[in-house]
Amino acid sequence: MPIDIETFERESEFDSGTTNAEQILSFLLSNDDKAFRRREIADTTDIDPNAVSAVLSRLKERDLVRHKPPYWAAGDQERIRSAVDFSRSLETLNDTLGSEDMDAWRAASADRSHPAEREDETE
Repeated sequence: MPIDIETFERESEFDSGTTNAEQILSFLLSNDDKAFRRREIADTTDIDPNAVSAVLSRLKERDLVRHKPPYWAAGDQERIRSAVDFSRSLETLNDTLGSEDMDAWRAASADRSHPAEREDETE
């Protein structure tokens, strides 16, 4: 169903504040006594099925979900909690201190080798 351009321009109205991964993990955790097909997860979370597939694959690589084709279920709750806590900590640090600029880090890196490596050079 189309929307008018004014509604579209107010982009924040569509931002749920959570990532697709967070939404999928939340859904699976709240139903941890069941396993779901990809389409069921997509329909329930209102996330595009192709995006659900990509997210589930990444979550599986991190051992945050379990998969027995064609079903998906929440992984170990302690591992998920740890991953979410880590993600929130990084987000807080980025909000507070700004995100890292890898080019700036490279530019500021020392031209000299590490002190331990310099000791080897003197021998």
